[in-house]
Amino acid sequence: MFFLLFLPNGLFLFVCLQTILSFFDNYFLIIIKKHYLCRRKEGSIPMTTAYLNKENIARSTGEVEYHPLRPFLPENARVLFLGSFPPQRKRWCMNFYYPNFLNDHWRIEGQVFFNDRNYFVDTENKRFRIEPIVDFCQTKGIAFYDTATAVRRLKDNASDKFLEVEETTNIAALLHQLPHCRAIVTTGKKATDTICAALSIPVKPKTGCHTIIPHTYNNDGKQLILYRLPSSSRAYPLAFEKKAAAYRQMFDMLLTTSSDCG
Repeated sequence: MFFLLFLPNGLFLFVCLQTILSFFDNYFLIIIKKHYLCRRKEGSIPMTTAYLNKENIARSTGEVEYHPLRPFLPENARVLFLGSFPPQRKRWCMNFYYPNFLNDHWRIEGQVFFNDRNYFVDTENKRFRIEPIVDFCQTKGIAFYDTATAVRRLKDNASDKFLEVEETTNIAALLHQLPHCRAIVTTGKKATDTICAALSIPVKPKTGCHTIIPHTYNNDGKQLILYRLPSSSRAYPLAFEKKAAAYRQMFDMLLTTSSDCG
């Protein structure tokens, strides 16, 4: 560095300034990286948007609300959950299915598969852990969508009773993308009624029971069934442990290779 003493004053100042700026650039880069990693660890980085249907969100500007999520359809799926319609986005804690932190769907799956109701829960930040959820569903073969693609909300809440269906889902088209699907699973009356009407199912299954879907088979030659579970909403009057037991019975029946429910 002694050579700097022999530089003209102007050049000397320029080199010093460049050195100082380079130092601060590197310093602030390190600070930013540390801040990002800390936020990522804490779960405060904005949620992934990979499953959002941005086109539908953009056109949901009037009274009609279009489905804000893309169908989640792993090719190996054996179970297809079909709900009614997602809650308003102001109630979401993640950009995926069953996004309301007060809904116990992901707590039930955590309890069933890991004996830990908080397995998929980020308790500190009061949200669900979307990446483990997606990885788990892809591995296990669990698909998700809803029975309506467009609705009107008659009241400012998440109740199915106040959803007016404008467009129903093409369920046959969904099943066409799930060659190994064994069952459609519902957890509410509106979704069950919609599916029974769409697929000409003569008798609606009672909660905790299933019925065959007429003339509907997968690529393995298995006849599909409609399985009705208790709602994971806390408004549904059933203890968490009993809900988990009902879900466990369904998963044991449908996700084991040797099971035959047709």
